[in-house]
Parts: sequence; structure tokens; C-alpha cells
Amino acid sequence: MTLTIVSLLPGLQNTNGDAENAAVLAARARWAALAVQLVAVESRADLPDRVDAVVLGSGSDASLESSRAVLLTMHDELRRWATEGVPMLAVGTGWELLSWGIERPDGTGLEGLGILPGRAVPRRSRITGDLVVASPRFGILVGFENHSRDYVGAEGSPLGRVRVGSGNGRDSAQEGVVMGSVVGTHLHGPVLAKNPALADDLLGGAAARAGVEYRPGAQASVVDGYAEAAREAQLNRARAAASAMNP
Repeated sequence: MTLTIVSLLPGLQNTNGDAENAAVLAARARWAALAVQLVAVESRADLPDRVDAVVLGSGSDASLESSRAVLLTMHDELRRWATEGVPMLAVGTGWELLSWGIERPDGTGLEGLGILPGRAVPRRSRITGDLVVASPRFGILVGFENHSRDYVGAEGSPLGRVRVGSGNGRDSAQEGVVMGSVVGTHLHGPVLAKNPALADDLLGGAAARAGVEYRPGAQASVVDGYAEAAREAQLNRARAAASAMNP
């Protein structure tokens, strides 16, 4: 069995390198001696016959309508994948496009695909910086956030609790949203390179659906050591910043 990992719209949705989360999944699968193919899908015509995991990265606001138009042509597939338990990771504007919709400061809006609960609403100012999240399922997650919108309406299903940063905002102390096998998050990094536990959970789900077993390979242990060093450096930086703000 060959695992098929789809990177959705990498040409439009890769502003922060988030489309490379698909490459992280593919690499970890290869290190586990699993057969895998990574498919870049820029249009519905590119969709493979079988899909085992999906990554949708973040794009600029200028690409929102173009990305939405392409995603709408795959709406039935996206909904079916979510219903059938295909692991899906959506980051930043990719996540917002899968939500109920995006509100703009001028009062206009962009309807989302309705795959995930909640909607994106304007902030007074852009938030950037370290983001540290405590997830009951994945442990401590780290990355950086860079967004001009908060996320509301998904209070019952967050990815985790914010320890450093803003996350979903509006004083919710929550970050992201999880519905079944679909994860939406503000965590950039790419998030799966910095957080192997999340990557392995998604990959384990994909492998199980394909009827194979996933066990991280030896090379994954080496790379995870680098990831842990990067995580610790970010956590130390975040702790130092918090101490400076609250002497």
C-alpha cells in the first residue's frame, strides 16, 4: 500500500512555508519504510484517486478569493475526506477558508467552505510572535503566529490552551480547532517540523486507514532531536519575554 499525501494549492497557500508540512509527513513515512507519494494539487484535475492525508497551507489575503474558487471545486471531496476520517491539517488562511467564513474590516465577508466550525473576524492590529500551546492530545506545541484576524465560534473544540501568544484571540486563551481528524491552527513553523508528536498522530491516522502500521524510523529520532533543540530555544525565548513583561 502506498500512502498518498496531498498538498493543496501549494502555489497559492505557502506564504510561511506551511505547505511543506506535507513534505514533513512524506519524509517521516519514508523513514518508517512506508511507500509514499506526495501529490501537489493546484486544481481539481490534479486530485489522485486515493487520498490518505491532506495539508492546506496559509496564503496572503490577496490570494483568498483565488484559493477559495479552486477549493470550491473540491468541496464534495473535502467534506467526504473530513467525514471519512482522512487526517487534514489546515494552517492560517487555509484554515479560515475551511471555516464558516472570513469577515473583513469594511464589513464585507468571504463565505468559507463550512468544513470546520467557527469564523475569522478582524483584529484591531496584526499579531506576530511566538505561540506556545498546551494540547491535551499532543502535549506542548510551539510555532509562531502572524495573523490580522481572530477566530470565534469554535470554543468547544480547540487544539489547545495558549501559554504564550494570542492564538484564537478575544481573550479565549484557546488556539486552533479540531473536528474529528481535521486540525486548523495559527501555528506556523512549519508546525509539523517543530512538533513531531502532531506529525506522527496525523501520519499514524493515515497509515491506519490504509491498513498499515506506522512506527517512526531511526532517522526520525535524529531529526526529532533537532526539533527538540529548536523547541527548547523558542520556549526559553518565550519564558524570557514573559519574565521581562512581568518582573
